[in-house]
Amino acid sequence: MARWLPRSTDLTRFCQKLNRVKTLEDDMMETSFNRCLSTIDLTLLGIGGMVGSGLYVLTGTVAKEIAGPAVIVSFIIAGFASLLAALCYAEFGARVPKTGSAYMFTYVSVGEIWAFLIGWNVLLEYMIGGAAVARAWSGYLDSIFNHKIKNFTETHVGAWQVPFLAHYPDFLAAAILLVATAFISFGAKVSSWLNHVFSAISMGVILFILIMGFVLAQPKNWSTQEGGFAPYGLSGIMAGTATCFYAFVGFDVIAASSEEARNPQRAVPRAIAFSLGLATGAYILVSVVLTLMVPWHTLDPDSALADAFYRRGYAWAGFLVAAGSICAMNTVLLSNLFSLPRIVYAMAEDGLFFQVFSRVHPRTQVPVVGIVVFGLLMALLALVFDLEALVQFLSIGTLLAYTFVAASIIVLRFQQHKEDVPAAGAGGQPSTEPHQGPAAGELKEYESFSDKLHLVDRDKGKEQREPGQLKAAFEPYLEFLSDFYPGEVVTVAVVTLMVSAICLCSILVFGNTHLHLPTWSYSLLLVLFSLGFLLSLLLIWAHEQQHSTQTFQIPLVPLSPALSIILNIYLMLKLSYMTWLRFAVWLLLGLLVYFGYGIWHSKENLREPRAQRVSARYVVFPGGSLEERVQAVQPGCQPAAGLPDSDTDDGKR
Repeated sequence: MARWLPRSTDLTRFCQKLNRVKTLEDDMMETSFNRCLSTIDLTLLGIGGMVGSGLYVLTGTVAKEIAGPAVIVSFIIAGFASLLAALCYAEFGARVPKTGSAYMFTYVSVGEIWAFLIGWNVLLEYMIGGAAVARAWSGYLDSIFNHKIKNFTETHVGAWQVPFLAHYPDFLAAAILLVATAFISFGAKVSSWLNHVFSAISMGVILFILIMGFVLAQPKNWSTQEGGFAPYGLSGIMAGTATCFYAFVGFDVIAASSEEARNPQRAVPRAIAFSLGLATGAYILVSVVLTLMVPWHTLDPDSALADAFYRRGYAWAGFLVAAGSICAMNTVLLSNLFSLPRIVYAMAEDGLFFQVFSRVHPRTQVPVVGIVVFGLLMALLALVFDLEALVQFLSIGTLLAYTFVAASIIVLRFQQHKEDVPAAGAGGQPSTEPHQGPAAGELKEYESFSDKLHLVDRDKGKEQREPGQLKAAFEPYLEFLSDFYPGEVVTVAVVTLMVSAICLCSILVFGNTHLHLPTWSYSLLLVLFSLGFLLSLLLIWAHEQQHSTQTFQIPLVPLSPALSIILNIYLMLKLSYMTWLRFAVWLLLGLLVYFGYGIWHSKENLREPRAQRVSARYVVFPGGSLEERVQAVQPGCQPAAGLPDSDTDDGKR
C-alpha cells in the first residue's frame, strides 16, 4: 500500500509546478498586436466600460431593493475600494505592458494555478458583464416601444418560470451581441473609433440628466415620510456596495489593452485615474438626482432614469435618456467584447488554455477565434439568464481578481530585481533555500577570479539593501529573519495577512447573525484577528521594497493593497450563499480544465533550464577578508569533491 503513496520529492515537484511564475521576455514592448492606442483612447475605453447599464439600470435596482437613497453612499464606498484596486492595476499595467490584466499580474508574481483561476473567473466576469448589458440594452429599447417586444415574445414564444432564468428568451439582446462581435473582429482601431462615437453621445446624455434632474429635484423624497435616506440601514448600504461593484469593473479593460498602447508606462496609469474619477463622479451625481426626482420606492428597476422623467411629465426627456442610455450600453458591450478575447489569448499563449485561441489574424491583428467563440457564448447567456442573477455572480469574480492583484503588488514589490535573482535550478525554478552569507560555510563559485574581486569591491561599497531583505533598523530585533531568502518572509506574511483578513471579515459579517457568538467571544476574536492582520502588515513593512522612478508605483505599500484586500474580502462575504455556490461550481470546472489541459501544456512546463558552460571554475573557501584562498577546478569536476579542508591545505602550503 505504501508504494502507491506519492514520495515527498514528487509532492514538492508538483507544488513547484502549481506555483511557478511566468518568465517575462527581455523586450516587453514586442508584440503581435498593433500598438495604436493613445491615452485618450484608453481613457474612453475605461469610461465606456464603466458608464453603461450600471448608470442607467443598477442605480434604480440598488436604490429600490437594497439601499434606498443611500445608494449614494454605496457608490462612494465602492468607488473608494475600486480606487485602491485601480492603483494596483495601474502599477502592474505600467510595469508589465502585456495583455491579460489580472491573470497576467498574478502569473508573474504569485503562481500558475492562482493565475489560471483568476483568468478563469475573469472570463466569466466579462461574459456575464456583456450578457447583462445586452439584456439591459434590450430592456431599455423595449421601454421606448412600450414593452411591445416583450409582449410579442411572451405571446408567440412563451414565458419561463425557472429560478435564475429570464422570464422570456431575449432574442434582441442576443442579436446586438452578435452585431458587436462582428465590429470588434475588424481590429482595435475600428473598435476604438466606435467607442469614441458612443462615449461622446453618452457623456452628453449624462450632462443633460444632471442639469434636468437638479431642476426637477424635490428634497422631500429623502424625508422620513418616504422612508428616510437609509431605510435599509448600514447593512443595506454595504450590501448595495457589493452589488455596485458591477459599475466599476470596466476600468480593467485599460490594463487588458496595455499591449496595444503606444506608451503603456505613461498611458495606462493616467487613463485608469481619469476614467475612474469621471465614472465615480457620474454615478454619485446621477444617484442624487434620481432619488430626488421621484420617491425611491416607486422606481422602475428596469429603466429607472427614463421612467422618472416620464412620471414627471417630460416624455420627450425620457425618450432622450432611453436613446442615450442605449449608446452608453453599446460602449460597455464593446469594452467587454474587446477585453475578453485578449484575456483568452494571453492564457492560450501561455499554454494554459486551448491553443486555437492564441491565433492572431495577420491583417486585423486581433484574436478572431476568441472574439467569435466568446461572442456566441455571451449571446447564449443573454438569451436565457436573468439580469439580477448575472450581476450578483459578476461581483464575486471581480472582487476576487482585485484581491489577488493587490496581494500580487505586495509580493512583486518586495521581490528582488530580475538581474539579482539567483540562477534557476532544476525545472527552471529559482532556489528557495534560505539565503546564506559567506560566514555560513558554503562554497561559492565564480567563473573567474577577477569576477570575485569585482563582486567583493561592489559589496564593500554597497550600502543600500536589496528588495525583500530586512531593513537595517529592524535587524537587532528581528535578527532571526535575516537568514531567509529575500522576499520569502514577505510571501509568508502576505498569506498570513489574507488568512487574518478572511477570519476578521467572517466574524464581522457572520458573528452576530449566523454564528450567534456571545459578546465576549465576538470581541476577543475581533481583537485576535485584527492583531494578526496588523502584525503581518508590520512584518511586511519591516523589509526593503523596490523603488522605481521609471514607472508608476502605488503609494503607501503595503498599506494601500492591504486595505484593498480586506475591503474586497468583506464585500465578497456580503454576497448571497447561492452566488458562492455557483462560484464554487465554476471553480471546479476551471480546475478540471487546468489539471486536464493547462498544467501539461504550460510553456513554463516546457521551458528547459539553460545549460551553463564555463571554461574554468574557482572555489572560494570561507574567509573574512579579500585575500581568500582560491583553487582552480577543472571543468566537469564537482567543486567540493576531493578538496582538502582548510587545515590540510594550510599544512601543504
